[in-house]
Amino acid sequence: MNQKVLLEELSEKTSKAVAHYWTTRSNQQKRQEQSGKSDQGSRSEVTAGAHMDGFVDLLVELIIGTGLSEEFVFTKKAKELPGFFRPTKGWDLLIVKDNMLIAAIEVKSQAGPSFGNNFNNRTEEAMGSALDLWTAFRERAFHVGPHPFLGYLLMLEDCEGSNNPVGVKEPHFKVFPEFLGASYARRYEIFCEKLVLERHYTASAFITSSADEGITGKYRTPSDKLSIERFSRALISHISTFV
Repeated sequence: MNQKVLLEELSEKTSKAVAHYWTTRSNQQKRQEQSGKSDQGSRSEVTAGAHMDGFVDLLVELIIGTGLSEEFVFTKKAKELPGFFRPTKGWDLLIVKDNMLIAAIEVKSQAGPSFGNNFNNRTEEAMGSALDLWTAFRERAFHVGPHPFLGYLLMLEDCEGSNNPVGVKEPHFKVFPEFLGASYARRYEIFCEKLVLERHYTASAFITSSADEGITGKYRTPSDKLSIERFSRALISHISTFV
């Protein structure tokens, strides 16, 4: 399937990935509850993994559509890269060809109810991973080559907890005005936009989906700047130079 057809069908394929996420998440939780080994809270859906595989498969299909051989794409194994501040970091998707790092992508999700703690963990993790990779790149950990594509894709549960305004504490200094009264959904939107604005990531995608509608594949894109289509076009453009 060529790139044009893939991009035309991107919305439909994204819907399938969304549905896969919610179906897998629900099934994993049910299996753990039946076995009597359910993790506390929503951790059961996180520790079981595999729920974002639909998005990884979608990206792989786009990558192969450029003409790049699948042998250079790593999603199940050999996903580690050397770090500067730590020995290695495992990525959700890597492209390595001719001893060059072409792309490294993180594919993440967050569902309630613990949006506060998880927001801090997610943002710190994303910023730290970018800093680690670019510092290692500067130190030639990935050998000589052009700057790799660094991507961050996130899906957030669309629910009351993620959409309610959240207060901030300002005991000493004022926070930036865009965060005042911002929900966790809005905070994530701001975060993903700033990741690209400050060039920590080449491109970022951010979508939201509710548990009820997501099972049928419905999702929202809060910002056109963070659409999966825009993310995909940037990725394809970068990879095409190596084909």
